[in-house]
Amino acid sequence: MKIAEIQFSSWDKVYYFSIGEEKLDINDYVVVETKLGIEMGKVVGFTELSEDEIAKLPDPIKPITRKASREDLDVALKQKQQKASAFEECRALIKKHSLPIKLVDVHFAFDDARITFAFIADGRVDFRDLLKELIKRFKKNIRLQQLGIRDEIKITGDIGCCGRNLCCQSFYKDLGNVTSDLADLQQIAHRGSERLSGVCGRLKCCLTYEKDHYNELADKLPMIGEKIKTEHGRGEVIGWHVLKQSVDVLLDDKDTIVEVSILKENK
Repeated sequence: MKIAEIQFSSWDKVYYFSIGEEKLDINDYVVVETKLGIEMGKVVGFTELSEDEIAKLPDPIKPITRKASREDLDVALKQKQQKASAFEECRALIKKHSLPIKLVDVHFAFDDARITFAFIADGRVDFRDLLKELIKRFKKNIRLQQLGIRDEIKITGDIGCCGRNLCCQSFYKDLGNVTSDLADLQQIAHRGSERLSGVCGRLKCCLTYEKDHYNELADKLPMIGEKIKTEHGRGEVIGWHVLKQSVDVLLDDKDTIVEVSILKENK
């Protein structure tokens, strides 16, 4: 089944919806029904999912209601014009209650039934009094959603060390977990945290970009500690060179370490 990847806010995750008979392109806007109500979102990509993959998803895939019309876009424009005042009112209330949070964005649901205030904070924050005042002020359902530092960078944008727009803001929508294990897998952990960190101060999301390729290459190498036979004699694998497809082997004489190409050994 061909699936459209829809995003409602730049900091939100990507959701799957079935296309049906609609003819859509990247950056088209569509109206959809979600668990929380009617929303307008932007098409950020397409994918094909098998029936087995669809069955494993946590929620059933709903169809796109319609491609956004001129009237729909006018509604979204009016809501966008309301964001600035809502942002300032919420920020004033945050200051009033001395809450240690940073407000980064406001999202109005397309059906006007809900407002989401996205913020960043270190750890958990008791915002019950803030929530009560926001409900009283706007007379709508209010959602306070805590984001990570990566999500803030998606909104503000920046330039990476490569000189291009950040991957997380341009095309890389589903990062998954970016962990230090990826640096170990790619054998660049020795470069230090400064060179491995992006403008957000976290590990660069591009570490995940070639993860599958590195895993595929690593699967072809013998395990660390495994005994193998080489043209120099038998020995124990003590290190990897993933991209070179070679390993360091401590020979049984315990005095000699040789680098052995696995590609050559398999010929």
